[in-house]
Amino acid sequence: MAGALLAEHFLSKRIALLGSWVGVQRTYNTGVAFGVHIPSPLQELLILLALLFVLYIAFHSEKTWVNAWGFGLILGGGLANTVDRLLDVQVTDFIQVGSFPIFNVADSCITLGVALLCLHALLAKQHYS
Repeated sequence: MAGALLAEHFLSKRIALLGSWVGVQRTYNTGVAFGVHIPSPLQELLILLALLFVLYIAFHSEKTWVNAWGFGLILGGGLANTVDRLLDVQVTDFIQVGSFPIFNVADSCITLGVALLCLHALLAKQHYS
């Protein structure tokens, strides 16, 4: 959320970090992941249900440091985006990498949390096979 505030106040045009491949560029997302638009209030309901689902799974999962970090990253990123959306009716995105949709730090936390949990599940499955 701090990154979104900084982007909101100081980023008026794209700043290249690695040429055209990586940069910071402020944009607004009124949709959900990747800018997909779902009619309101269904969009808000789906966001709330997703957060509640992740909370439920987190509380009913094995208590390990991997799960704690994974679910913590997902819930932290989700809550940060939710607060941003509640304050502005949109999420401020500002990290641009290649042709991938522009994203923010909260999106990165969600992605890293999901990747961590998936990697852990795959390694555990291989271990028990």
